Amino acid sequence: MKANDIRYTVGDVAQTAHMSVRALHHYDELELLRPSRRTEAGYRLYTSDDLERLQQVLFYKELGFSLAEIREIMADPTYDRREALLAQRREVAAWALRLEAMLALNDETLGSLEGRTQMSDEELFEVFGNFDSTQYDEVAREPWGETEAYRESARRTKGYMKEDWARFKADSDALNTDIAALMDEDVPPDDPRAMDAAERHRLLIDHWFYPCPLETHVALGRTYMADPRFAATYEAIHPGMARYMCDAMAANAAREASA
Repeated sequence: MKANDIRYTVGDVAQTAHMSVRALHHYDELELLRPSRRTEAGYRLYTSDDLERLQQVLFYKELGFSLAEIREIMADPTYDRREALLAQRREVAAWALRLEAMLALNDETLGSLEGRTQMSDEELFEVFGNFDSTQYDEVAREPWGETEAYRESARRTKGYMKEDWARFKADSDALNTDIAALMDEDVPPDDPRAMDAAERHRLLIDHWFYPCPLETHVALGRTYMADPRFAATYEAIHPGMARYMCDAMAANAAREASA
C-alpha cells in the first residue's frame, strides 16, 4: 500500500502531531487543513499529504505566524513546499543563534551576579536589540500633551532605567502575544478572555505610565483605531489587532460598569 493510500482518523492525527482534535476541527473550518477523504458516515480521514501540510502549518505557527497568515501563504499558487522548508530553516537557524546568544548572556550575567565577572550596563542588554523608549513621545504628546495623564507619564518615565524599559517591554510583548493567540482562535473581543486581556492592558498602563480609569482606557482604544501610527504598531503584530483591542477595551469597560 502506498504511503498516501493510508487513511488516518482525526484521533490518529491528533495523537501523532501532539495536538487536540478540537484544533484539527478548527483548522478544517478555517480551510487551513482539510482532510482529503471522508468516510461514508462523514468522518474525517487524512492522508500522508495532509500530514505533510500539517507539518508546514505547525512550522509557521511556531515561527510566530498567525493562522490567517499561514492560510494566505499556503493558498498562494506559487507556494512550494521545498522553498518553504528552506525559508523556515533559515528562520529557525537565526532563532537558534539568538537563543544561544541569550543563553550566553544569561550565563555571563549569573557570573557577574556571583562575582566571577563584571558587566557594563550596555552588555546587560546587547542581545535584546534596540528599544527606543522615546519613540512614541511625539505621538502621545499631540492628543494628550496638555493633560495631567501625559504630565504624569512624563514624570514617571523620566526616572526609568534600561532595566525598567526591559521589564515593560517583556510584559507588553507577553500581552500582545496572548492577544494575537486569542485572535488566531477566533475568540471574539467581547469574550471574557479577550476582556481579561484588555484589563491586563489597562493595568499595564496604570502601573507604568499614568492612572488609567476605564473611560480613559476606552478613549485610548479609539485612538489606536484613529491614529495610523498607533494602528500600524498593532497591525504589525497581528492584522486587525487595533480594531480588536479597541473593541475588547470597550467591552471590558461595559462589563466592569455592569458588575
